[in-house]
Amino acid sequence: MNWIFSKPHFTKAEKETIRLAIQQAETNTSGEIRVYVENKCKPENVLDRAAECFYKLEMQNTELKNGVLIYIAIKDKKFAIIGDAGINNLVSENFWDSEKQRMQTYFKSGKIIEGIAATVTQVGQQLQQFFPYQADDKNELSDDMVIG
Repeated sequence: MNWIFSKPHFTKAEKETIRLAIQQAETNTSGEIRVYVENKCKPENVLDRAAECFYKLEMQNTELKNGVLIYIAIKDKKFAIIGDAGINNLVSENFWDSEKQRMQTYFKSGKIIEGIAATVTQVGQQLQQFFPYQADDKNELSDDMVIG
C-alpha cells in the first residue's frame, strides 16, 4: 500500500471534519461510529488491535450492538473496520471489505481525511438501513476522533 501521508497528527480542522462526518452520519441512525487513529499498530495484527480499541472505547456497550469502529495506524499503513454483532449480522458479507477498498483508494492518493469521511458516510447509510433513528435515541458514544 502506498499512502502519500506522513503527518503524525491531525489539525484541529481535520479533526472537526471527521467529527462532523460522524455527527451527520448518525443523524439518521441509532448506530454509533467511532474513528481511532494511531501511528503504530501493536500487536501486528490489525484486526486484533482494532478489536482491542473497540473494547477500550466500550463500543460493545451500545444498547443495540450497532457500534462501528474505523481503526487506522498511519505509519504502519494498516486499517480495519469492525462492527459489533448487531450490525455484523445484518450487512452483506462483503460490506466491510468494500468499505476498506474505498478507504484504500482514497489513502493511496493521499486523501486520508476524505477517505475517512466517505467511509463514515457509507457506514452511516448502512446503519440507517438497519437501525433507523428513533425519537428517543441518544448519542451513546462521543463523535470525536480518538488519537492513540
